[in-house]
Amino acid sequence: MFITFEGLDFSGKSTQVQLLTDRLSQEKHKVLVLREPGSTTIGEKIRSILLDKQSLGMADLTELFLFSASRSQLVHEVIQPALEQGTIVVCDRFYDSSTAYQGWGRGVSLEAIRTINRAATSGLVPDITFFMDIPIQEVEKRMHQQKSGADRMESSGKAFYERVRNGYLRLAQEEQGHFEVLDGLRPIEEIHHIIWSRFQRQAAHLREESR
Repeated sequence: MFITFEGLDFSGKSTQVQLLTDRLSQEKHKVLVLREPGSTTIGEKIRSILLDKQSLGMADLTELFLFSASRSQLVHEVIQPALEQGTIVVCDRFYDSSTAYQGWGRGVSLEAIRTINRAATSGLVPDITFFMDIPIQEVEKRMHQQKSGADRMESSGKAFYERVRNGYLRLAQEEQGHFEVLDGLRPIEEIHHIIWSRFQRQAAHLREESR
């Protein structure tokens, strides 16, 4: 099974990734946790370029191609082999991030992004995508509370993040089959319970399909 988590920065998705993978391990599932961009030697080098404040002059298409290059390497080198071995793969971000951030956020052609996404992933589609939804004001509040210095992506401004959030919500409407919208303002354990219940339903569905 392939599970992805999406959301704005500081939405709490990485916390939920950790809670889910910890529980999967406790339940004796074979699980692999990954992040985008990164999780391969090539991907981590690309990540450092993308997040570096010295890359502020990066063109929007360059940004898209770099994210996609990291994703392509991750699918080829790690995700596909793991899935073939029956491992549950949990990824912190996947191609929906490109659609939301570079498409809705930056204004790159959505049609072009869909084509690039398909090529970069060899057509791989997540079984479940969890979107942690929080308002922009909450992003700013959490960033301030954590006293975190913004990286290049996080320095894009409020209007940019509003467009990204709206893009995610549009994706959730278009892809209701595997897209699950979660209220990121709810207590952490409540959110985890919803995620675990959804995982169990999907696991039962896949077992039924395989019979």
